[in-house]
Amino acid sequence: MDYRSEAPKVLRDFLIYHETIKGHSRATVDEYFLDLRNFFRYIKLSRGLAPRSADLDEISISDVDLDLAGSVTLSEVYDYLSFLARDKVKNEQSRSPEYGLNAASRARKIATLRSFYKYLTDKTKQLDHNPVADLDSPKINKTLPRYLSLDEAERLLSAVDGKNKERDYCIICLFLNCGLRISELIGLDDKDVHEDSLRVLGKGGKERVVFLNDACRAAIDGYRPVRRLMAGPDCRAFFISTRRKRMSRDAVHHMIKTTLLKAGLDASLYSAHKLRHTAATLMLQNGVDVRTVQEVLGHEHLNTTQIYTHVDNSELHIAADANPLAHFSPGAARRDKPLDEEGK
Repeated sequence: MDYRSEAPKVLRDFLIYHETIKGHSRATVDEYFLDLRNFFRYIKLSRGLAPRSADLDEISISDVDLDLAGSVTLSEVYDYLSFLARDKVKNEQSRSPEYGLNAASRARKIATLRSFYKYLTDKTKQLDHNPVADLDSPKINKTLPRYLSLDEAERLLSAVDGKNKERDYCIICLFLNCGLRISELIGLDDKDVHEDSLRVLGKGGKERVVFLNDACRAAIDGYRPVRRLMAGPDCRAFFISTRRKRMSRDAVHHMIKTTLLKAGLDASLYSAHKLRHTAATLMLQNGVDVRTVQEVLGHEHLNTTQIYTHVDNSELHIAADANPLAHFSPGAARRDKPLDEEGK
């Protein structure tokens, strides 16, 4: 995707600002573009600036300019959010139609609109009025992250097999011990893997160092001789596919799902990102403080990491046991009751 050639100037300037000044990754900027493109397609359709029979995906936004962007009303934005909440959602994994983006997805699109109009009003002073200044975000139900127990994690590692077992074991070992994102793992080059650490390129192009424990070092040592045989000419990637190139996201996802099934675990419940959750949870359960886990995971904000502290908080268990009713049982209460005059 090349937003520089497809986006009109008012959108392109905003996207370039985020990529060059704010330092956001190309993937993040592409998401901004897709959000804005979909929004202005809806605005054109709802205003009759495109044929009513047109498919939203077919509407061009090349004519979107500052005048159109500045004429958007808060009411139109809420109409758009209502449309998102009920429109058919494409889901290739499900044969049955699904309708409506969830609250988290709608909240992300709201964040894009807020950022766009803040840029036009506060940063560049192109607009005097921000139409989304009073826009409310949908309430998001907070859910605890799903993760593997220690026993399940060990079962997963033990289940790795096949012709690429050294590589696959190393991948799963790094996920479970280092809490890498899948983009960070497949982005590793051979030069990024040192004797006791990894140089990881995280979100927004931010680099961090992740230190390796004995299990990770052993897994890497076991994979290196295999990698040398697998790597094609001039291949810099650390994890290599059977085509002698850098592994793709899909290849890693497929390998993990296959290994989960071999381990007797429900592959529909877990993914590469759930293994990252597992690493964070196991670290916190075993005494690592939350700020250190934040650094390991590469979270920009501490509250992103703090969700893991609610998964298995030992202090909450202590509080529950400290309640004076903790050991009450109805049977014991009946036995302690004084007998009546008849000895009953």
